[in-house]
Amino acid sequence: MKKYIILTILFVVQFAQSQTPIDSVQKIWTLEACIDYALDNNISVKQAELSKNITEASYLATKSLRLPNLSGNASQNFTNGNSIDPITSDFVSQQINSTSLGLNSQLTLFQGNQINNQIKQGKLLIDQYTLYEEEAKNNITLSITESYIQLLYAKENILIAENNLEVSQKEEERAKARLDAGSIAIKEYTDAQSQTATNRYLLINTKNDYALQLLSLKQQLELPPNTNFEIVDADEIILGNVPDLNEVYSEALENLPEINAGKINVSLSEKDLDIAKGGYLPTLSLTGSLGSGYTSTQDFNFTDQLDLNFNQRLGLSLNVPIFNRNKTKSEVQTAKINIDMAKLELAQEEKDLYRKIETAWQNAITTQSEMEAADIARNAAKESFRLAQKQYELGALSTTDLILSQNTYTNTEQNYIQAKYLSLLYDQLLQFYQGNDIKL
Repeated sequence: MKKYIILTILFVVQFAQSQTPIDSVQKIWTLEACIDYALDNNISVKQAELSKNITEASYLATKSLRLPNLSGNASQNFTNGNSIDPITSDFVSQQINSTSLGLNSQLTLFQGNQINNQIKQGKLLIDQYTLYEEEAKNNITLSITESYIQLLYAKENILIAENNLEVSQKEEERAKARLDAGSIAIKEYTDAQSQTATNRYLLINTKNDYALQLLSLKQQLELPPNTNFEIVDADEIILGNVPDLNEVYSEALENLPEINAGKINVSLSEKDLDIAKGGYLPTLSLTGSLGSGYTSTQDFNFTDQLDLNFNQRLGLSLNVPIFNRNKTKSEVQTAKINIDMAKLELAQEEKDLYRKIETAWQNAITTQSEMEAADIARNAAKESFRLAQKQYELGALSTTDLILSQNTYTNTEQNYIQAKYLSLLYDQLLQFYQGNDIKL
């Protein structure tokens, strides 16, 4: 009987585990996993992809301008009185019941080379929107990286706050024992109580900051708010030497899609000029049609008339522009101005890029130096706080002085981790500008 009970319990446990919702399963996310997931699911990236798809559809329509069009028509008419027979073109004075059927086609043979230039422009647009999609992916990659590093900072800040609370609670217990023994005044005990409450308050704030950063990252990943989400603990951060500024800028000019998209924008404006100039040239078209019909003025039946009245037409149409109220001239001037504007926009883009890179480069140098200095200060403050705790245990140090020593150590810890994660952020940013993958 006991055997059956155990088997039943095991079955129920296994069944319950199999029914656990996927969202309730804790997943540990690395930075690389976050970036990969965002690239597949982020709304901005999907919108950029759809915009590229629109340009591809437009390009297909532009290429089809080289093909002839084809249209069919059919009409049924009833005429009474003096009129011209629509099928025989005879002048008659009677009732006419007529049917007309036809096919028409037109092929543009030459249009000032505008079609060829429009096709080339369409291909450039696809290339440009491909770069825009790449830029959207880069933007979300940088955004995810920044949020992830901020989350690492907030997570480590919680550990510092928890450690401070634990230490202050022990100090409060010691102060209570010394107060009960009559070796300290009540003010020193209340100071210890106040420090514990302050550290508990700071811990609550740091946890709240972490929760907000976590929510921000989940929203960028397009994850439901109730998704269980946790990041990996930070490994030891190893930073390389800060690369040469000019080398980073040179590589960024070659690699970043927004710069290449700006260059394509200049080419697009130049194609607009070629298309506008085509308006000065004539247009030559080939036209053709097939037709037949039935009329009640003839004695043949419907089928015979379709055969007898069958006709074919083939012709050339030449349209020579003479004066179109300066429309083409205005379009050419506008295209030239747009070329200059596109070149200025590219120059501004390159200027802004250099500013961003130099700012990141300067910050990388500064934060690495700050991290080294903060590490020395942290180690010194840690040792001072350890000695202060020993003195406090021996009764050679007041509670107020111990609290000051603890706060100094806490501040140096926070300064260090802030400099550490800022150094990591700017290091990754420079790696990105050089075209390297972002990974911790």
